[in-house]
Amino acid sequence: MSQVVDHLAELTGFRDRDVMDVTLVMALRDLLEPESVAIYRTVGEVGHERWLTRAHLRAGDAVASADPLWAKPEALPLVTTHPLRLEAMRTRAVTQVAQGGQWLYLFPIATDRDVVGVIEILSTRRLGTGAQRMVSSVLRIYHNFQGLLDYSERDTLTGLLNRKTFDESFLKVLSDIPVKHEVRHEAEDRRHETATPHYVLGVIDIDHFKSVNDRFGHLIGDEVLLLLSRLMRGSFRFHDLLYRFGGEEFVVLMRCDEEIHAGEAFERLRLNTERYAFPQVGRITVSIGFTEVRAGDAPAAAFERADKAVYHAKANGRNQVHNYAALVASGIIQEATQLSDVELF
Repeated sequence: MSQVVDHLAELTGFRDRDVMDVTLVMALRDLLEPESVAIYRTVGEVGHERWLTRAHLRAGDAVASADPLWAKPEALPLVTTHPLRLEAMRTRAVTQVAQGGQWLYLFPIATDRDVVGVIEILSTRRLGTGAQRMVSSVLRIYHNFQGLLDYSERDTLTGLLNRKTFDESFLKVLSDIPVKHEVRHEAEDRRHETATPHYVLGVIDIDHFKSVNDRFGHLIGDEVLLLLSRLMRGSFRFHDLLYRFGGEEFVVLMRCDEEIHAGEAFERLRLNTERYAFPQVGRITVSIGFTEVRAGDAPAAAFERADKAVYHAKANGRNQVHNYAALVASGIIQEATQLSDVELF
């Protein structure tokens, strides 16, 4: 019993979801001594969902493996390749199957809104009722703690990430961007650019949102915000980080191969919003500005650049997407001074 308590204390001691998932599979491996333990979650658009490995630990592994956070959807297996996992999610019940002298156990992982994945345990021994009940109890604690994290990290109206989680995510992005040296051989520089990830921060602002509240009331205004958040989920990829900063302002933090791909994603959101018929309100539009995140950036500096591009869109007709770098290159706006000591939040 003390071992279980120790693992639960460790599991609830982290606020990082990646660490929590790794801690969970380590705890179940130590408690059950199976051949392997893994967490799989479904990601992607409806009808095209795929399996994302959050953590996978075999009996002899020192550390857990996982799919990269920014994995491309097409590189992940389709959910239809593992029907037993889908069955466990559909029934919301523990599934057990004998496979060549081993036992496969699938425990559904649920949130307050939906079933999002499974815990998969492969064991040479059949798990008794007590062991299965213990796993289910650990998963209930895991679910409850995830719910507490959602409450503190997500906007209560839209379900998007909230403003106070932005800094931590931004710092993780910075740690993935190598600092460029001033002197480098040309061939080496090309190799470096190929391998260097591009991160983009976008700011999205609803045009004339105050008039929506004034004409239709705040309940209808809240419905517009909720529906826009759904349009955002449908316009971006599962691993793009979507935030509501407050009021009608939203932020996207994404990784892309080239900056032009980010522009295409933001343009897709602009078009999806423009074409959508919002109940009672009718048509609304958004103005969007984005900037590439630079090595050594402060959150305030990147946000300010994107916000300047939004301001330009607002001042020139609204319902537009603008790249801060393109505006600077064309001389339309001047380069902002890098902020280092002043934080936005």
